[in-house]
Amino acid sequence: MDERITTGSMSFDGLLEGGFEKDVISTIFGPAGSGKTNLCLITLANFSSHKKIIYIDTEGSFSVSRLKQITSEYKEVMSRIIFFKPTNFDEQKDLFSKLRTLVNEKTGLIIFDGVAMLYRLEIGKNKDIYNVNKELGIQLSYLSEIARKKNIPVLVTNQVYADFENKDQIKMVGGDILKYASKCLIELQKVGDARKAILRKHRSIRDGNELIFKIVNSGIEEVKKEKINPL
Repeated sequence: MDERITTGSMSFDGLLEGGFEKDVISTIFGPAGSGKTNLCLITLANFSSHKKIIYIDTEGSFSVSRLKQITSEYKEVMSRIIFFKPTNFDEQKDLFSKLRTLVNEKTGLIIFDGVAMLYRLEIGKNKDIYNVNKELGIQLSYLSEIARKKNIPVLVTNQVYADFENKDQIKMVGGDILKYASKCLIELQKVGDARKAILRKHRSIRDGNELIFKIVNSGIEEVKKEKINPL
């Protein structure tokens, strides 16, 4: 049984020794414009199964125009996507209640683009931080259960922020909640006119492996470090 799905990029497949694992949550985190949504679109555009794809978009980042650039089969891909666009944390909570009845043998991939976007907004206005954190933990536990029991790959993207005491240190929103739930963590960084992917956590691959790439119309392409142009 093939326990990985292609990322849609030979270079990223190489970084992950074959692609995203099916039975875990894989989280891609980084600043705005680092390529998180692009990696999601490239993955779903190259998802070879005819099963349904559940796509949760909290930031309005999904672009049909971008999908058209990546694949000429965009209509077929779009026909298999079930979209959810929660606009607040309560809607996100309700969505997870619905997922329990939606996910079945016809589901092949789950993408959660912006897992902590609405959580972050809720933390900003809600004094009951404990229960907000608890709810996010419940949602991630459910995604982990889906991945493990149904062998469905779950791809998540997340934001970052600068540490208050150390401005040069970047941290992932949701902190330990996301780190614990994710068996694969990939950090994206902007490097001049290119991007860098760093493998921060994996069950079977050494941490710290890196890939430098550029986003192009057809997807992404690997670049050599000496060819990066500073901005």
